[in-house]
Amino acid sequence: MGSVNVNRNVSDAFYRYKMPRLVAKVEGKGNGIKTVIVNMNEVAKALSRPPTYPTKYFGCELGAQTQFDFKNERYIVNGSHDAVKLQDLLDGFIRKFVLCPECDNPETDLIVSTKRGTISQGCKACGFHGPLEFNHKLNTFILKNPPNINPAVQGSSLTEGKRTKRSKKANGETTNGDVQSTENQETENVGLDAPADISVNDNGARDDDDTEWAVDVSEEAVRARMQDLTDGAKNITISDDLEKPEKERIDILYEMVKAKRDAGVLDSTQSQKELVSEAERLDIKAKTPLVLAELLFDQNILSQVKKYRMLLLRFTLNDKKAQKYLMGGLEQIIAMHRDTLMNKVPGLLKVFYDLDILSEPAILEWDDKVSKKYVPKDVSQEIHNKAAPFVKWLKEADEEESSESEEESDADVEIEYNDRVQMTPLKPAATPQTKKSEVVEDDEDDVDIDAI
Repeated sequence: MGSVNVNRNVSDAFYRYKMPRLVAKVEGKGNGIKTVIVNMNEVAKALSRPPTYPTKYFGCELGAQTQFDFKNERYIVNGSHDAVKLQDLLDGFIRKFVLCPECDNPETDLIVSTKRGTISQGCKACGFHGPLEFNHKLNTFILKNPPNINPAVQGSSLTEGKRTKRSKKANGETTNGDVQSTENQETENVGLDAPADISVNDNGARDDDDTEWAVDVSEEAVRARMQDLTDGAKNITISDDLEKPEKERIDILYEMVKAKRDAGVLDSTQSQKELVSEAERLDIKAKTPLVLAELLFDQNILSQVKKYRMLLLRFTLNDKKAQKYLMGGLEQIIAMHRDTLMNKVPGLLKVFYDLDILSEPAILEWDDKVSKKYVPKDVSQEIHNKAAPFVKWLKEADEEESSESEEESDADVEIEYNDRVQMTPLKPAATPQTKKSEVVEDDEDDVDIDAI
C-alpha cells in the first residue's frame, strides 16, 4: 500500500508526517455503483481527523452522496471514483482543514463551538490559534458533528434519518438517552445525507445549538489522548510542570536530551527545535547548556563540539547568560577529565570562540572571577591559569583592533592643497620687505637733505 507525505507539496523523503496511500474499491454496477474507501480509518488517524470528515469532503467536491458504516468501518462515496482522483481531492481537504496556515504543520486541532457556530484551528507546533480560513460546505457538517464526539455511539451513521426514529417509535422503543446497539447497524440504511435529518437522541429531539458537548477528563482518557499525540505535540503540551522546582524541570529536560542523544537524532533540525520549545516551556532555556555539556561532552570534546555546534548555537547565540552557564559546564567536564583536558584549556576555549558558541565578552567576564559554583575553587583557579594565554591573546587582539581603527580614522582625514594655501606663508615675508624699503627710502631722503 505504501505511504505518502501528509503535505504532498513537500518532496523530502524524510518528512516526518506520513499517511497511508488512499485505497479505493469500486463495488456494484449501474445506478447502485459506489466507491468504498478501504483504509479511510488509517488515513484519518494519520491526519488526526474523524474519518467522516474527508469522506464527506469527497461527497461535497464530487456532488455525490456519502455513507458511513461505523461497525464495519466502511466509508462510501456513491459513484465510480479511482484512488488517484480521490488522493488529489484529499490534498485539498488537508490544505483546508489540516495544515496550519502559519507553519504548514499538520499537528493541528479543530475547535468547534456549536453555540456560536464557529470553527477554530489550533496548532501544537507553532502555537497559532485562529478561525478556519475556508468557507466550505463541509463546515456545516463539522459544526453539527464536532470532532470530539464518537459518531458510532449516535446510531448507525451520522445521517440517521427521521425514518429510523419513526420506525423505533412504532416498535415501542424508547429514545430517552438510550444508545442504539451497534448490532442493529447492519440493517440500517446509511445513505441518507440530508443535514435536516441529523438528530440527537435526547428526549425525542433537541436543537443542535443547545447541545452541550463535554470532554472526558478522566485519567484514563487523558492518557489515551496523550498516546495519540506525536512526539512534537507531547513536548509542548501544557501541564503543571512550571509549578515544579527548577531542579525537577531540569531533570525533565535532561531525560529528553538523553533520549534523543541515544536515538541519534540530535543533529535533526526538528529534534533541536523540539528541545528549544521544551526548554522555553520549562523556563530553563538559559541553563540548558549545562545539561548539554553534561550529556554531550567527554574527553573527546574537541571533536564533539563541532558535531553539536548548531544545537549549542540555538541556546547560546547572543545570549550572554547561557554562555555563562556553558562555561560552568565546561569547567565540570575539564574537572572530570582533568588529566586529558587540563592542558588543552587554551585550545578548547579557542575552538568554542572560533565556532561563535562563546563570545569574547563572555570569556573575559568569566576570567574576571574564580568561582567555586561548579567545581572546587582550586580546580577553577587552575583552569583560569591554563586559560590565561588565550585570554591574554584575546585582550591583545582587542587592543590591536582598537589601535588599527584609530589609525584608520586618522588616515581618513584628507588635506586639500591649492594655490591659495601655498601663497599664505609668503605674506608675512612680504611685510618686512616693504618696511625695509621704506627705511631705505627715508635714508635716501636724509642724504639729499645733507647734500643741500
